[in-house]
Amino acid sequence: MAEPFDGAEAPVEILIPGDIAGLRLDKALALNAEGLSRSRIAQLITEGAVSLATGETVEDARRKVKPGEVYLIELPPPVPIEPQPEAIPLTIVHEDADLIVIDKPAGMVVHPAPGAETGTLVNALLHHCGDSLTGIGGALRPGIVHRIDKLTSGLLVAAKTDAAHTGLTEQFAAHDIDRRYMAVVWGAPSRADPRLAGIAGVSFEKDATVRIDAPIARHRTDRKRMAVIRDGRHAVTRMAVRKVFGTDPAPIASLTECQLETGRTHQIRVHASYIGHALIGDPVYGRAPTLPRGTDPALTEALHGFSRQALHASILGFRHPVTGADLCFQSAAPPDLEALIQALFTYANPRIQII
Repeated sequence: MAEPFDGAEAPVEILIPGDIAGLRLDKALALNAEGLSRSRIAQLITEGAVSLATGETVEDARRKVKPGEVYLIELPPPVPIEPQPEAIPLTIVHEDADLIVIDKPAGMVVHPAPGAETGTLVNALLHHCGDSLTGIGGALRPGIVHRIDKLTSGLLVAAKTDAAHTGLTEQFAAHDIDRRYMAVVWGAPSRADPRLAGIAGVSFEKDATVRIDAPIARHRTDRKRMAVIRDGRHAVTRMAVRKVFGTDPAPIASLTECQLETGRTHQIRVHASYIGHALIGDPVYGRAPTLPRGTDPALTEALHGFSRQALHASILGFRHPVTGADLCFQSAAPPDLEALIQALFTYANPRIQII
């Protein structure tokens, strides 16, 4: 497999192994070029940036590869993205001279990236903060020290000064930030489930909280996904069940509180799926199970119609990086998630758990 692309000018060299002979060129290269998606490779082929080691340019993404062929992918230098201020409404939970805490809506990207250069939280912060930004690393920009997924809602803190950025970054690195999420998952994790006891890295704490200690890394073949992989980065999530919805013949869903000990990409979503209790609505890691016979049509519609992962960053606590004061912020479930919980409460006869 080729080395991951890191922006270097040297072309990426791909040797076609025998076990993928006959595949389409774009798919074969995507399986072996870490960090490059199939669509990006197809675009590069169209642009004439892919050639055989013999010097022949290849312009047909459907070409069938042969074992032993060597392809070169010329990667153009990345185009720098300069975010521009945009007057986008923000829900501000707290703001002072050093930092700002935002309650981000689902659907908003945190930082500009190819394909999402505008309408992001950074664009909004540049407009809102204006002259109050004293500079992060010499640039007038907000210091993003953590992110939440586009389709996840909830609390996020950004630095306005170098001192705040440094202090918050150190707290995140030391896992001194209290980050808790509200998540609605399929089924209900339970100590009584023998299946969970057999999953590597899964244990139960005294209060029945599920502790998931399972390393996470980029998926071996689908580079857009993360997965539990033995040699991945250390990742720990604690999941506590707060309400169970439906009990006959088994729980339909449960409202859980997930606490992050580490902060890996898609961590809660990956860990929830890993233990067999994926988030409702998760378009990448979740698959809706067959609902019990007799499930109310209104509940079926609410569950199958929920269009994003049912995940909300509800609690964010940290030490102010400049004043040293302990800060803790809470955010209630947004309307779409509240409606889902209410539908489960109304139609699935919840059994309230001890918190």
